[in-house]
Amino acid sequence: MNLFNRFIVMTMPLVPRFIVKKISQRYIAGTSLDAAVEKIKELNRNNIKATVDLLGEDITSREQARQNVEQYLKTLDRIHEEKLDASISLKLTAFGLKQDFDFCMENVKQVLQRAKQYDNFVRIDMEDASCTDDTIEIYFKLYEQFHNVGTVFQSYLRRTIGDIENIFSKIDRPNFRLVKGIYDEPYEIAYKDKQIIRDNFAYLMRKMLSRGAYVGIATHDEQLIWHGLRLVDELKLSTDSYEFQMLLGVTEKLRDLLVEEGHTMRLYVPYGEQWYEYSVRRLKENPKVAGYIIKNLFFPR
Repeated sequence: MNLFNRFIVMTMPLVPRFIVKKISQRYIAGTSLDAAVEKIKELNRNNIKATVDLLGEDITSREQARQNVEQYLKTLDRIHEEKLDASISLKLTAFGLKQDFDFCMENVKQVLQRAKQYDNFVRIDMEDASCTDDTIEIYFKLYEQFHNVGTVFQSYLRRTIGDIENIFSKIDRPNFRLVKGIYDEPYEIAYKDKQIIRDNFAYLMRKMLSRGAYVGIATHDEQLIWHGLRLVDELKLSTDSYEFQMLLGVTEKLRDLLVEEGHTMRLYVPYGEQWYEYSVRRLKENPKVAGYIIKNLFFPR
């Protein structure tokens, strides 16, 4: 990270909201479902699939969780009505996980039932380490009734290899998204060395793909994408065994190259009123993008 980008990260809380909003247009489809639908249509025209995420997992009441359920149901309805090539991603904390486990389960079931009705798919995102056990337990319980559900694993967590083995012992062909992981976890829980995290990602990816899981290879790291391409070739995998996944607005040249080569690409398309909180988090994760956009905003060529 160069000094300019480091400065951007340190001063993000002081950046005016209108500038953050300008930057966020790269990462976020908009504040409304209509805006998300238009963005997905644009992606689909370019042979790119989407997974839709409603921003706002930091809820404090059951009523907020119910509102999130209704919004996800509306999202699934629109995807079906508009014949979009898109699924959905959700965070359990947005459905009441921190309020009550069973309440959260019932909320997610409503969404899965609607998705099943439309032959669509629901991805349960993995959050910070305090949610990992509950997320895996809910995934198992939901899979007993719904097979149109998958979850996410993070290569920076020390426990992930054991969690994956546990799932393979109970589910024949699970559907995973594999990511590095972004939460700030203690050393006892998470690897801190970047190369170890990369190596573990490649190791976990091989284990998943070689044992028949469908894998969403979710990364912008070209080294890891190369490992994915190598495994696809080595294992002679068909395109219905994996896909690449990226965030909206990041490494678009690499994204387009993969699409041109015939690989399935799915973009994470967030929308909602809580764009500011999401934007600040993403810009801290990827300060190079923040630096690039701010330079072009104030010093256009």
